Amino acid sequence: MFATRGKHLLFSLLLCIRAALPAWAGPPRLALPDDARDALHPLLQRYLHLEAPRDAVERDVLEARLIQQVRALLETEGYFDARVALTGPLDALVLTVTPGARSLVENVRVRIDGPVSPERREALRAAWTLGAGQPFRQADWDAAKERLLQGLLERDFPTARLSASEALVDASRHRVALEVVAESGPPYRFGAFEISGLARYPSWLVERYNDSIEPGAPYVESAIFELQNTLENTPYFSSVLLRLDTDATGTGDDGSRVAPVRVDLREEAPHRAGLGVGVSSNTGLRLETNFQTADFLHRAWQFTGGLRLEQLRQSLFADVFLPPSADPKYRHLHAFGMLLEHSDIQDLELKTVSLGLNRRQKWQGIDLTLSLGYLAEKQTPRHQGSERTRALTVNSVWNRQRAFTEGGGSVTQWQVGGAIRPVSTQNFARFYGRQQYAFNLGRRNTLHVRAEGGIVLASQRKGIPQNFLFRAGGSNSVRGYAYQSLGVQEGNVTLGGRYLLALSGELIHWLADSPWGIAVFADAGNAGDDRETFRLKTGYGVGARWNSPAGALGVDLAHGDRWRLHFAFSIPF
Repeated sequence: MFATRGKHLLFSLLLCIRAALPAWAGPPRLALPDDARDALHPLLQRYLHLEAPRDAVERDVLEARLIQQVRALLETEGYFDARVALTGPLDALVLTVTPGARSLVENVRVRIDGPVSPERREALRAAWTLGAGQPFRQADWDAAKERLLQGLLERDFPTARLSASEALVDASRHRVALEVVAESGPPYRFGAFEISGLARYPSWLVERYNDSIEPGAPYVESAIFELQNTLENTPYFSSVLLRLDTDATGTGDDGSRVAPVRVDLREEAPHRAGLGVGVSSNTGLRLETNFQTADFLHRAWQFTGGLRLEQLRQSLFADVFLPPSADPKYRHLHAFGMLLEHSDIQDLELKTVSLGLNRRQKWQGIDLTLSLGYLAEKQTPRHQGSERTRALTVNSVWNRQRAFTEGGGSVTQWQVGGAIRPVSTQNFARFYGRQQYAFNLGRRNTLHVRAEGGIVLASQRKGIPQNFLFRAGGSNSVRGYAYQSLGVQEGNVTLGGRYLLALSGELIHWLADSPWGIAVFADAGNAGDDRETFRLKTGYGVGARWNSPAGALGVDLAHGDRWRLHFAFSIPF
């Protein structure tokens, strides 16, 4: 009985306290006509601060602010006669927005002043994006003006500007008249380079990487960006800023302005050392250390050397890369290096020493490399005698990569090379090709297909170094089989063959709003030395993909000769 009375007294006390307090107000509810809700509700919900007033005074202040903010937001979308009202009791406020009719562009007047050719003037007007009859939006108006100005800035006229722009609104008729005036300024040509910030490197290094700016040529904005990006991607500089100095100009023979190209540089520390660990299903655990310098022998040569220790393979390497050649027509990149390597894979032990010299050139999106190399190899199959081979080879590699965009991308590679006796232990010619495609199937599905093949023309494989023959199996080859386990079988030993064919298809489904994906795949391929008995081995399975900042990573579970796990991870320090 006492407990029941206590509950009643407590409930009565709470009612009294509630009656003495002001109404509990929540934020106003936003009400829009059905035909405008989808278009305008996200805009208003994002930018309006719908706070809860505590009394009538705060309600009046809130109403005045919301009316001003809503009208300003709707005007950016072309609604210039909107009606806004805050109604209802303090604890159930409703912000009612009636946007009215959307204003349309009635006419557009675009004027371009300056020494612009009639053809270009007409092209700029034709490229105007906010035309008569279109709904007026502030974002579209700003974008159209920016596009007009950019059309002048990108070529010949780096000092172009908009001298006037006006949008005349007739709210009663729901019409907007647009007018914009652009001034091109004088045409400019590129002058000489004026380079600052160099202490370690010579000024000619900048000119060796310049394939876009020619002194005396008409100004092109993209040429500035292209050279700046190129210099930023070299190991020599930590920051690069290029600009046309329009304050220091001369006059060309045709009356145009000639302005120097200022290059402000900050040099990168030339020497770097690194350490990394990793693991892969192909070659096992890995420990790697390397040293790099961008000023080898104080000649702006790039040196990279290191030691890589893997369970199945160990290597010591050193490479030197020279700056681009001085000839602006053919920017050759020369390099030379050496490699010492030991491996023991599929019961075949290999010890190799290789030296190489190559020349690389990029031409119309094609990366072409010509190389001269010498390789000496000692191969020792388990429980068998050793064989020594050597080859002095000439080789060419042709690469072309099309950018991976929303429509996909592709990578093409061709290799042609060979060696002759007596400087080599066997005459042979080697041909190899690889083609990869990626297709985006909707927003969340990607299809990858790959085909590769190779052939070595020779009377026999004996005497040809294993490095120039073919083995298959493992990650990036035929999954479901051990690394390099497909080839010529001699007992338990797998040797390289003169023929290679591999095909692969993979479909990845990316999870919504996530860098993770699920893959299904099928591979087929083999390497061998007898075309009559050559048969493709097949593998299939599922995998997980992670689109990490460092690139795509994956783990695959595949079935070939048995179920196998394929993966590769590395961590640099």
